[in-house]
Amino acid sequence: MNARTTRTLAAALSLTAALAISGCSSDSGSDGAKSGKPEIKVSGAFMPEPVNDQMAGGFMVIENGSGTADKLTGVTSPLSDDVQIHETKNQKMQQVPSMGVPAKGRLKLERGGNHVMFMGLKNKPKVGDKVTVELRFENADPVKVELDVKERTHNPQSNESH
Repeated sequence: MNARTTRTLAAALSLTAALAISGCSSDSGSDGAKSGKPEIKVSGAFMPEPVNDQMAGGFMVIENGSGTADKLTGVTSPLSDDVQIHETKNQKMQQVPSMGVPAKGRLKLERGGNHVMFMGLKNKPKVGDKVTVELRFENADPVKVELDVKERTHNPQSNESH
């Protein structure tokens, strides 16, 4: 009986400590920090018109406005049953399980770099269409995004002066 009481007390203390720690990790300086979850916003989302129905790339900027880092862990879309997160290193792309979205920072998914890859398209979207995706994160709530289908040569980087 004494061992059971000790285990119950240890469990209660562990739970209390976990709650206290999670309460300290929220960013009280931002509006959405009440939940302690990262604040994710997406901009510039587009997909160049696919050449065929085998694959297509998706590009966007994922911004994290909170002080809590997060990770993009998955992408789903009605366009494909296999949407992958790809990292580009040394001009080679490879599938990765996740990508970091830094606190008060951004993850750029762009041509020639990291991106989302749609494999085995169910149909071939045309310029002017919109493709819906749901981004899943380690901590933040899922985010639904519409990618504008653009000309195959569309590259917003060439319009920026960075």
